[in-house]
Amino acid sequence: MTKEEIIKPENLVYKKPTLMNDNPMHYCPGCSHGVVHKLIAEVIEEMGMEEKTVGVSPVGCAVFAYNYLDIDWQEAAHGRAPAVATAIKRLWPERLVFTYQGDGDLACIGTAETIHALNRGENITIIFINNAIYGMTGGQMAPTTLVGMKTATCPYGRDVSVHGYPLKMTEIAATLEGTAYVTRQAVHTVPAIRKAKKAIRKAFENSMNGKGSNLVEIVSTCNSGWKMTPQASNDWMMEHMFPFYPLGDLKDKE
Repeated sequence: MTKEEIIKPENLVYKKPTLMNDNPMHYCPGCSHGVVHKLIAEVIEEMGMEEKTVGVSPVGCAVFAYNYLDIDWQEAAHGRAPAVATAIKRLWPERLVFTYQGDGDLACIGTAETIHALNRGENITIIFINNAIYGMTGGQMAPTTLVGMKTATCPYGRDVSVHGYPLKMTEIAATLEGTAYVTRQAVHTVPAIRKAKKAIRKAFENSMNGKGSNLVEIVSTCNSGWKMTPQASNDWMMEHMFPFYPLGDLKDKE
C-alpha cells in the first residue's frame, strides 16, 4: 500500500487533533495532562469553537498549556483562574471559556475563587486535575493528599491530627446552587478516556447554553511526585485514589 493510499480519509483511523501543535511536551512520561489536553482539543474542534475559545491557565504543571493547544489563552495568578474566567465570559458571553487547574492551585490558594465562581453560576467550565500532590514545585502535600500518603512535606504520611482531612472539592461543588454539571472522571484506560471526553463535551455545551457553572475533575497520577513507574502509579491510583475519590457524575441538572 502506498503512502497516498494509507492517508486516504476512508483509511484514516486516528489523527492528532488539529488544535494540538508540534511542540514537545514537558510533562513527565505517564502524566495524565497530555491525554486531557488531547480531549479538550478534540471537543473544541468537534464543537466548531476553534476561534471562540479562551482557556485560563494559572500556576503549576499546567501553566504551559498554551504551548500545546492552539487557542486563545490567558494566564492567571496562582489560584485566580476562576475569577479571570468570570471576567472573560461576562465580557464575551459568546466565547467558550474554561480554566485548567491542578489540585494545589484550585483547592488551596484558589479555594475561594473556585467556590464563589461556581456558586454564582458563572457560565464557565473548570477542569480540575487531581493527582493529590504538588507536582511542579517538588511533590509537597496538597489539600487533596490522602490520609497516610507520603509527600515531600509529610514524609511519614498525612496525619489527620496535624494536617486535617483531604478536601473533596467536587463534592462541595455539587452542593452549590450555581453548578449545573459536576463530575469526576479519569483517563487511565480507553473506556475512561471516552467517558472523560463525553464529560468535557457536556460541560462545555452547558457553559455555552447558559446553564451555569461546570466542574470536571480528572483523578490523575503523578508518577514523579509519587516516585513510581507510570504503571505502578495507575495501579496505586485505582487502589487508593478511586475509593476516596469515586468516579462518576455527582450532579447533573438535566
